[in-house]
Amino acid sequence: MGWSTKLKLPNPGLDERILSHAQLEKLEVEEAGERPKWDNKAQYMLTCVGFCVGLGNVWRFPYLCQSHGGGAFMIPFLILLVLEGIPLLHLEFAIGQRLRKGSMDVWRTINPYMLGVGFASMCVSLLVSLYYNTIIAWVLWYFFNSFQEPLPWSQCPINANRTGFEEECEKSSPVDFFWYRKTLNITTDIDQTGGLQWWMVLCLISAWAVLYVCCVRGIETTGKAVYVTSTLPYVVLTIFLIRGLTLKGSVSGLIFLFTPDLNELANPATWLDAGAQVFYSFSLAFGGLISFSSYNSIHNNCEQDAVIISIINAFTSIFAATVIYTIIGFRATERFDDCLGGNILTLLNSFDLPEGNITESNYDLALESLNATYPDTINSLNLQTCDLNTFLTEGVEGTGLAFIVFTEAITKMPLAPLWSVLFFVMLFCLGLSSMFGNIEGVLVPLQDLKVFPKSWTKEAISGVTCLLCCCIGLIFVQGSGNYWLALFDSFAGSIPLLVTGFCEMVGVVYVYGMDRFNEDLVFMIGHKPNIFWQATWRVISPLIMLVIFLFYFVTTISKELFYIAWDPESVKFPTLEQKPYPAWIYVIIFILAGIPTLAVPGAAIFRALRNRCCKL
Repeated sequence: MGWSTKLKLPNPGLDERILSHAQLEKLEVEEAGERPKWDNKAQYMLTCVGFCVGLGNVWRFPYLCQSHGGGAFMIPFLILLVLEGIPLLHLEFAIGQRLRKGSMDVWRTINPYMLGVGFASMCVSLLVSLYYNTIIAWVLWYFFNSFQEPLPWSQCPINANRTGFEEECEKSSPVDFFWYRKTLNITTDIDQTGGLQWWMVLCLISAWAVLYVCCVRGIETTGKAVYVTSTLPYVVLTIFLIRGLTLKGSVSGLIFLFTPDLNELANPATWLDAGAQVFYSFSLAFGGLISFSSYNSIHNNCEQDAVIISIINAFTSIFAATVIYTIIGFRATERFDDCLGGNILTLLNSFDLPEGNITESNYDLALESLNATYPDTINSLNLQTCDLNTFLTEGVEGTGLAFIVFTEAITKMPLAPLWSVLFFVMLFCLGLSSMFGNIEGVLVPLQDLKVFPKSWTKEAISGVTCLLCCCIGLIFVQGSGNYWLALFDSFAGSIPLLVTGFCEMVGVVYVYGMDRFNEDLVFMIGHKPNIFWQATWRVISPLIMLVIFLFYFVTTISKELFYIAWDPESVKFPTLEQKPYPAWIYVIIFILAGIPTLAVPGAAIFRALRNRCCKL
């Protein structure tokens, strides 16, 4: 034990800043203090599960599986989940429960120089909230449009002259047209704002209004909402799985997802993506989890909570990927059949063959014999190459998966509007329950920093915050909003989270002190953390985070940044076009990723200078 004591950094005045175990026991008995409490353990667990399990589990994880060798991606994901995710989750739960404070005050209490860590968490929570709620606005728009038969994205609209279909739609597809033109009304590049789209503004206001109603009194109201928002997605996913397995081609999707390509394990990008995905899928370092655990009883078993929530999270990711891939398998088979059907029709017409002469089963043989007899004719027909695996490997992530691939698959199912409503209700619940944690990560630090007057009620503070966020969020409902959202998504929630997570671990282990933390855990849960927790907290997890951070930093700085644009005038249309960012965008990237990251050392330097000046 000796070495751990030596490795503790000096931290004067810590004992005065924190409550002793005896004071905590007294608080527990008297139920004193202004902090709200959870009604029961289930409410707390559902809130944490709702916060951790979000849209990323449904649309980022399946994409990463597919782009990193299918089932092989599960191996680094599960290894890093154990070595990086669970330890940091337990640490956040334990320190919040021990110090009974929100994310800002926890770090200020451990050491006043660490205030920047809490500030960085708050910045990330704020930036992520801004764009995350825009995704919920899009989900609402699709939800409202699902109550019609046929679905508006199942066919192209008639053009203004009523002579045929809209040209842009004919060139692309009804699903793409509905998403890029009817929903986003997207501009061709990020420089053109394209003005506000009023229908999306209304959806954005609705999304913030729903969030406000749910979080109006902090956990007193969100605690009730999670009974629905955290459980409903599982019901819908199960219904979709049963439906998905009855569709033609679903099994080929699953085989594709779970066949591991073990060569991918030698690729460092696979491990880095897995590490980053663990970070996002647990919502670590946002500050929300620290706040949530601070409302617990002091003797709550936070170690058990961390393990249970990790298992639920990993299970959800794999379960959601299974559901998504039954649908992707179905869609790929549909496209393969269409492609083959088109070729068969071309052959029958060109060679005046009777119908039914060439079928899917004898297509290859027929083509071979015709090619042997009439090679020139076959060459001139320009037949499409139909390969099921090519259709399966067309990787789509994020909004593309939800609003294009999935919506297209739904149009091909009987009772399409019903499946559409179910799917968007599920996305709405997943998004909303994650927003509870994000907004908690903003509201609690703002109260800790005493930004609002003392006399203001919780309702007023929540209301003003939601209103301001809604106004800033208007940048995402302009014509160029989707490009901005992709920018925020790439930079706001990446590097700052890794830095904050690293500082949290170092702060607890080496500033607060591992020995003291061990004693706290003995007091709270009745036993000292075992060798696994000791090793991951002291060395393994901080090292993993440092490696991922450095690699991300180097790759981001060295690569030229592009964004993907929808440009009907482009030669390659409907393929999306890669365009370089304008020079001024680097200032925005610095604000998104640089400011929260630099807040950590910045707050410490500011405090040191202030102390020195005051002494003079």
